[in-house]
Amino acid sequence: MAEKQNTVTITDNRSGKKVDIPIQHGTHGSGVFDVRKMYSELGMFTYDPGFVSTATCSSYITYIDGDEGILLYRGYPIEQLAEKSSYIEVCYLLLNGHLPSAAQLETFRCNITCHTMVHEGMRRFYSGFRHDAHPMAFMLGCVGAMSSFYHDSTDVTNPRHREISAHRLIAKMPTLAADSYRYSMGLPFNFPKNKLDYSDNFLYMMFALPTDDYEVNPVHAKALRTILILHADHEQNASTSSVRLASSSGANPFASVCAGIASLWGPAHGGANEAVIKTLEEIGEAKNIPKFVARAKDKDDPYRLMGFGHRIYKNFDPRATLIRDACHELLNDLGEQQDPLFEIALELERIALEDDYFKERKLYPNVDFYSGIILRAMGIPINMFTVVFAMARTVGWIAQWMEMMDDPEQRIGRPRQLYVGPATRDYVPIDERE
Repeated sequence: MAEKQNTVTITDNRSGKKVDIPIQHGTHGSGVFDVRKMYSELGMFTYDPGFVSTATCSSYITYIDGDEGILLYRGYPIEQLAEKSSYIEVCYLLLNGHLPSAAQLETFRCNITCHTMVHEGMRRFYSGFRHDAHPMAFMLGCVGAMSSFYHDSTDVTNPRHREISAHRLIAKMPTLAADSYRYSMGLPFNFPKNKLDYSDNFLYMMFALPTDDYEVNPVHAKALRTILILHADHEQNASTSSVRLASSSGANPFASVCAGIASLWGPAHGGANEAVIKTLEEIGEAKNIPKFVARAKDKDDPYRLMGFGHRIYKNFDPRATLIRDACHELLNDLGEQQDPLFEIALELERIALEDDYFKERKLYPNVDFYSGIILRAMGIPINMFTVVFAMARTVGWIAQWMEMMDDPEQRIGRPRQLYVGPATRDYVPIDERE
């Protein structure tokens, strides 16, 4: 492989054929080889299971530098957005590419607010579900059903339809999420309140009872707002790639978001914060922590402490730094009402931040460690954790979908494969088979 300026020349040593592969560079990060001509020139594909070294698209939305611990939404550092912005403003930024003026933000907020209610026919869907099913099953069914209730905005070639669908999905996801919880608990559904902001409204729909007055705890609302902002988008992860792949066929946005929900449901993706709580429950008491830490350090023991380290962030997860403060503020607010599990979490955090084994391997508490603790402290049951994640990530999925619809290079997704099955075989009649 010889390199020229802005190209790499690949030689097939079998035939002597050569092809110049262009090198493309983005605003930040590594360059990429544009290998689209390899098959036509050499008759060869690249082989990259899991797409770990393959860029499947170009994007203006999110940038991650895992080595330096950098996360940017449309060029804005996540630290600034988490400190100064609201979730609705971040939604506007991801969808439109720039921060809104005061008038633009108010118009956008009103557009989202006017779509928060769901069709009453959708709420009757829940009676067909088992009450003890996982809430993500409810979300898959209901979001998929939105394409039948809101079929007036499913023409993906129409920019106005795309905008309305985006607003509907962002607005209705908290209502559907809260309804999933209420149904599983046998509680009446709450209607959204337009005077409340996004986070407060979700907490109200989750926990308000018709028998009592309900006021949203501002510490809880602030912590949830932080979670939503930090999870709004995260580049080409499994669920976002699923949305893009589904939508590349021209599927409507509700169906495409269902693909993201299904992918997020997996324990290796959206279920990571659930796994953190299960780890803390397995430890049981703070005095047991050394035993489990020793197991995690033992290279011959497959045991893993969930919530430490990150596949992408090799130094530190910038989201974890931000959410840690929200977590500690929330636990302080609980005071003596703290769950005994939080004592385990705080001691485990202390060990991870001080122990040389964890520090040398950059195994710091990640965003899932803190978000799981926060959600539990707010009284959100463990099976709702991934639902909250889906609620936060919906805007990222939609922003990526809208970007893809406007991409002149868009083509239907069709990954190639390396076939390793049997060679050509002749059919043998059943009575002649051994």
